[in-house]
Amino acid sequence: MSLDLNLLGNKTEYPSEYTPHILEAFDNKHPDNDYWVRFDCPEFTSLCPITGQPDFATILIDYIPAQRMVESKSLKIYLFSFRNHGGFHEDCVNLIMKDLIALMNPKYIEVTGIFTPRGGISIHPFANWGQPCTKFEEMAYHRLLNKELK
Repeated sequence: MSLDLNLLGNKTEYPSEYTPHILEAFDNKHPDNDYWVRFDCPEFTSLCPITGQPDFATILIDYIPAQRMVESKSLKIYLFSFRNHGGFHEDCVNLIMKDLIALMNPKYIEVTGIFTPRGGISIHPFANWGQPCTKFEEMAYHRLLNKELK
């Protein structure tokens, strides 16, 4: 099995702008198993597109892999690329989810942003997706309707 991973084991160079193409994936060794993978990313930073002020968040990425899985160093660098990206909280969460779907085509994925309060209000956007015409599409709909954001 060959791994087409270019970032792992090499010196890290951090991008200065949003860079989705930096994401890398590898083959799932257990594609017949349905299992969860969670990334807890407590140091996410982006910029408010109106004021330019920094926004800080914990990003939770949960997915059930299919054939491919995201490589964690590339995910770290990708999330860092939002540091100078002007995007509302909801936009950032949806971009992350869509970029990971494009990379992996997982069975199921959900992304939650737990943003720190600014002006006395915190925002916790949630986005999810399940492969169409499967039990995972039904699961996505059910989880969206029954999601408790804490």
